[in-house]
Amino acid sequence: MVSADDVPGWRDAHVRDLAAALRARGHAVRVHHRSRVDDDELYLGDFVDELRGEWAGALPDLVHAHFWRSGLAALLAAQPYGVPVVQSFHGFGRRPDVERLVGREAALVLASGQDEVLDLAAAGVPRSRIQLVAGGVDDDLFRPLGENAERSGLRRIVTVVDPVEDNGVGDLVAVLPHLLDAELVVAGPNASDTGRLSRWARKLEVEDRVRLLGPVAREDLPALLRSADVVACVPARSSWDALPLEAMACGVPVVATEVGGLTDAVVDGVTGVLVPPRDLKQLVRTLRMVLDDATLRTSCGIAADDRVRARHTWPDVAVGVERLYQRLLAPPEPPRRRRAARVEASVGDGPRS
Repeated sequence: MVSADDVPGWRDAHVRDLAAALRARGHAVRVHHRSRVDDDELYLGDFVDELRGEWAGALPDLVHAHFWRSGLAALLAAQPYGVPVVQSFHGFGRRPDVERLVGREAALVLASGQDEVLDLAAAGVPRSRIQLVAGGVDDDLFRPLGENAERSGLRRIVTVVDPVEDNGVGDLVAVLPHLLDAELVVAGPNASDTGRLSRWARKLEVEDRVRLLGPVAREDLPALLRSADVVACVPARSSWDALPLEAMACGVPVVATEVGGLTDAVVDGVTGVLVPPRDLKQLVRTLRMVLDDATLRTSCGIAADDRVRARHTWPDVAVGVERLYQRLLAPPEPPRRRRAARVEASVGDGPRS
């Protein structure tokens, strides 16, 4: 597997957890991870050289790249050896030009939701090479029972920032003036995000109800999620779907926008509620509905936990990914060829003179 640290730490956990689940099924998995540098060309060239050096001594059966930079490096490195590359973007549309190239050249592209499938197909990736794969959750770490983070007397909305544009956190600050009994707890913003959000909260006179925690250690995240009345994930475009799944695994209802993998992660009206992106009036109404209805929160929390245990645990995800790997390495024989083989066998077994 190939990854890079140009993504948040909780995304790196996906690669680590999938690798561990595949190892548990008997596969030899090595993760190649490279730190970014400011010069993209230098980064890419060094990464390609590093991968080719590794693979020259021990050629892998296939390469699974995560995110667009790693996908480009993997394709360039694998080209001389003819090794197939499987690509996971985890949200398509951040660098459409490069992603389109990577998607078209990869032997197989794993999409995180139906919206991403449509985006990939529209970008020219053959539909036959796109497969939908469920997201995974560490259900030993994220579970309903356990310690809760300390709370104030206010209703609590929790979100975890994906440090990209259009992550929707500004919208959550914007609706607070209409949710007078609620606080917003934000985990993960970097320094620039923190300053921007602080200024926005002051302008709206809600700074006393916005808590910016900064980076939160992964092992501390479940306690924070369990402390929430609702977890919100409201980006304006395709985004990482780990947050809603991890909240669901903690038995917490989710309000999410109808974009990307979020539409597959959250079952509207069952495990949470979906809202249109950038519709602040609907976001206010939905958050108010969930915060005011304890029965809805409880039923969504139970259904959310059940859904995660049924289809999003890493052992289950690994089985699906393994099946796709096997199809790539040993594709099924075409039906016409199988029929010809059967006819040939039957002729060969006929009576001899």
